[in-house]
Amino acid sequence: MVMDNRKGCIKCGSTDADKKDVAMTGTGLSKMFDVQNNQFTVVFCKHCGYSEFYNKNSSTGSNVFDFFFG
Repeated sequence: MVMDNRKGCIKCGSTDADKKDVAMTGTGLSKMFDVQNNQFTVVFCKHCGYSEFYNKNSSTGSNVFDFFFG
């Protein structure tokens, strides 16, 4: 097995990233009444736009950039 120790975006290798908090509706009544109860942190590559969503409700306070960059 070959280990890949590269850091950066998995699509383009760039290390220029940012994050943004977003909220989304679910299904059923929450969608009907536009209740945005699903909260996520989005980490995205500023070079190519590749994005990963992380559930804020299950976050343990870890740095999401560590997950994005491996």
